[in-house]
Amino acid sequence: MALTHHQQDRPAAGRSPRPCPRVGGVQHHDVLTDRAVVYGLGPEPRDGPSRPLERSYELLIQVRILGNQRQFGHALAAYQRPLRWWLFRDGCVTLPHTGHVAKPIGIFDSGLGGLTVARAIRRAVPGQNLVYLGDTARVPYGTRSAKTVAKYAIGCAERLLSFDIELLVVACNTASGVALPQLRERLDIPVVGVIEPGARAGVRATRSGRIGILATAGTVESGAYERAIHGENEVMSVFAQAAPLFVPLAEEGWVTGEVPRLAAQRYLRRLADVDVDTIVLGCTHYPLLSETIHDVAAELLGHDVAIVDSAEATAATLTEMLDVDLAVTPEGGAPGSLQILVTDLPGQFASAASRFLGKPVQGLDIRAIDL
Repeated sequence: MALTHHQQDRPAAGRSPRPCPRVGGVQHHDVLTDRAVVYGLGPEPRDGPSRPLERSYELLIQVRILGNQRQFGHALAAYQRPLRWWLFRDGCVTLPHTGHVAKPIGIFDSGLGGLTVARAIRRAVPGQNLVYLGDTARVPYGTRSAKTVAKYAIGCAERLLSFDIELLVVACNTASGVALPQLRERLDIPVVGVIEPGARAGVRATRSGRIGILATAGTVESGAYERAIHGENEVMSVFAQAAPLFVPLAEEGWVTGEVPRLAAQRYLRRLADVDVDTIVLGCTHYPLLSETIHDVAAELLGHDVAIVDSAEATAATLTEMLDVDLAVTPEGGAPGSLQILVTDLPGQFASAASRFLGKPVQGLDIRAIDL
């Protein structure tokens, strides 16, 4: 197969490969059904797979790199599955533009708190269809063993696969902390948790390098945020505090006033004692209390504090992963759909779900299912 573009940009023979693709120096490459020829940074083209993907999102990252180079084609995440066994370390995959409609994104949480993640994703990617599964029959996951949480998470993921999703978001912090490796090994689609995006956002937000984490007891005990933050920057000081009462307060709608303030004072005092300047909300319920958490923390600290919402951070990660054309609703186009699945339909479902979603749920597609 002959080069048709940018042949003159090919590096001279013997040049050492760079550790990651270089957007400005990507050579031309063609896609033939499930096979591709990539002209990378080496002197000769490669025609064949390099190795199976270690992580299902590796190819998606390569596709995203090309997404900013419109002259090479239009790369949508929905096209990645036929090529999932190919890893192009020295270039990027060009995919033809056929107007393919992206498949839905699947989201699951142990209950309704993950609707804050769905809400953030709908704001960031309004044209994207979403399928949300809330395991309301087995909430909370935070008190379960790691083995049980992983079992529940796999069950939720497999049910969402029946909706032909292109990407899975684990909106449960507890499941993100203990089940992500199993899910990524088991599924052949990208799997995104809420802990890694929240950790990255916390590292970016801090000025002093002292980061506080508010989370459920299960997430705190897993040490997942500490590992993720130290993976981003090992010199960060991380202080985790369990805040279990915030969950029922959020579900009951008690997000301001004396009761949530008293709870916040109790939980935040330890973080104030170590003088954090950033607090990561490590539970999907906690964004509903963010105003109270911020105000109480600032009072105890005597200075302002950055509050990091892991739901918003996860939505930002998705906009980076998805093709840029999906990040806005096309002119004159309708917003994406939201389908809500629950394993139990509690009596106060509508009012609780409305609080987390930030809008009434009347008119939405809501179904009770069995796993």
